[in-house]
Amino acid sequence: MLKQLLLKELRTEFRQKFAINGIMLYLISSVFISYLSFKTIVHPATWNALFWIILLFSNVNAISKSFNNESRSGFLYIYSISSPQKILISKLLYNSILSLVISIIGLLSYLLFIGNIIQDISLFMLVLFLGSISLASTLTFTAAIASKTNNNFSLMAILSFPVIIPMLITIIKASKNAIDGLDWSISTNLIITLLALNIIVAALSYILFPYLWKD
Repeated sequence: MLKQLLLKELRTEFRQKFAINGIMLYLISSVFISYLSFKTIVHPATWNALFWIILLFSNVNAISKSFNNESRSGFLYIYSISSPQKILISKLLYNSILSLVISIIGLLSYLLFIGNIIQDISLFMLVLFLGSISLASTLTFTAAIASKTNNNFSLMAILSFPVIIPMLITIIKASKNAIDGLDWSISTNLIITLLALNIIVAALSYILFPYLWKD
């Protein structure tokens, strides 16, 4: 059933190509505008901060409508044939894949236009992978809560802010270490913290989502 739910998410997205195309247009346009504004960025902190700001807002735009693509009757049908946990996991998996795609395309376009100053690309890619999953898991659960209200986008931003801020601080510090080419041992605690935050958010989502779903 989990496989079928994930395939349903993919088919729904491909039916609405305008949505994914709009996200990619937003992402690449943001990078290109940054290029027109700065041409090249040599200061690592500025390069790093701007990159994650672009990825953050691209992910918010992509994931904010995760639970609004289905009609109420569609949700009731899915609920009758599957468990809330499987529905949540399928959403998390799909949004994680989407976030990773956004991150990779964002990084490639960013390197193309802004330039590459990353000294340890393997550590940076690890942080990018974990950071993308962190953003996807947090935004998915807050999108589920916000979907129960009329003003879902604003509520999602408010709810996700307290969780995303410590995640972003950890992500930015670890990716800055990769840009500076520092030894992996310096970033070990940051990587462990990021993994712990991912596990906590995923566990809370798994436990609380069934109560939210029944509401």
